[in-house]
Amino acid sequence: MSKPSVEVRDVADGLWLWRQPHPDWNGQSDWEPLVTSVAVASGDARVLLDPLAPPPRERELWARIDAFAPDTAVVLKPDHVRDVDLFVRWYGVRAFGPVLFWRDDIPKTELEFLRAGDELPGGLRAFDDGRGMLETPVYLPEQRALVFADGLTAPGDGELRVWASARHLQRALPALRELLELPFEHVIVSHGQPVHTREDYVAALEREPYSEPEGG
Repeated sequence: MSKPSVEVRDVADGLWLWRQPHPDWNGQSDWEPLVTSVAVASGDARVLLDPLAPPPRERELWARIDAFAPDTAVVLKPDHVRDVDLFVRWYGVRAFGPVLFWRDDIPKTELEFLRAGDELPGGLRAFDDGRGMLETPVYLPEQRALVFADGLTAPGDGELRVWASARHLQRALPALRELLELPFEHVIVSHGQPVHTREDYVAALEREPYSEPEGG
């Protein structure tokens, strides 16, 4: 079976994404092969969130990234390092990311630490997803959008759900409900159907959380 081509999607003015297969995916992974990378222009900043470099053959997408001229890259979660080193090397971006890592792919770049409550270039703001996993979902004020790494996911039929954690009721749901104070209209997630509405987000908080499939 041939691999799916890279998908590019415009979400709002100054906000777009691309999706492609992750090279580390295998049949035992508890997430789907396609992952999302996000680009946003906000204020004077041009920011990439969890960027995974497209294959060289994707010339139109590379031309769009070149024209976008990113100056900032953000790693939202310790296991979403992806290609931050490449974007630092090629574009000289200022790179932010978590305080700790728990995989072997620790970036060579010394990232500026990103914590919940921090403000990023362009006025982007980092928050806590309540799962105790050092994920910092980011709010994009100009586009009224929330971008998650794994705090929410939409596998299979694309229904948005909170990713299960040990303290789902005690910590995750309260933290995610606090985000409803933000005037967001769009929700972007890394895995599964990437773009959702505020109404989808509200509904996700009432659903059973997503758990790793048996044997996954």
